[in-house]
Amino acid sequence: MTIAALKALCSRIPWCEPAVLESVLELALEIAREGREGRRIGTLFTVGKTDAVLAASRALILDPLAGHAPSRTHITDPDLRGTMKELAQLDGAFVISEGGTVVAACRYLDASVEQIALPLGFGSRHVAAASISQRIGAVAIVVSESGVVRVFHAGQIEATLIPELWLLDRHHTQLSVAAAGAVEAQRLGTATFSLSDVGEQS
Repeated sequence: MTIAALKALCSRIPWCEPAVLESVLELALEIAREGREGRRIGTLFTVGKTDAVLAASRALILDPLAGHAPSRTHITDPDLRGTMKELAQLDGAFVISEGGTVVAACRYLDASVEQIALPLGFGSRHVAAASISQRIGAVAIVVSESGVVRVFHAGQIEATLIPELWLLDRHHTQLSVAAAGAVEAQRLGTATFSLSDVGEQS
């Protein structure tokens, strides 16, 4: 999945905010790439349809994120991201709102295999992601212990991401934007210079 593909996925989901989904994906990819304490870990994020996801899940432990102000539990908060990397070592899913607030952690998702068709070899975390995305319409993001990140929506795998390839795509995108900006600045500079020349000649 590229940045363009991410935006295309969001465009098909009425409540989806690309910046929020991208932030969650970046965190998932960081966890996949870095692991924790020298070992690979797996985890699961759901984005959107918060009330329905909470109703279709239950807490595995006392929720460590409960009771905190929404401003302190937004996915873009650097301190929270560090906390989530630690909590990712525990079982259960993170539940994230459409606006990017992490409303719960360590949730067990009630999964059903009905109408779910996944390739052989996927475990319970992928089944839960496919099920919750199919039944409720949330986006689910799975970090595998193999270091691969998969995005689910409507019960289907929308993307399979390798952290290094995602970073490479982001780097190319940033270079393209920077190059386009430099060309535009040069064009505007030339236009300004030309207008100045005209003014002096008149």
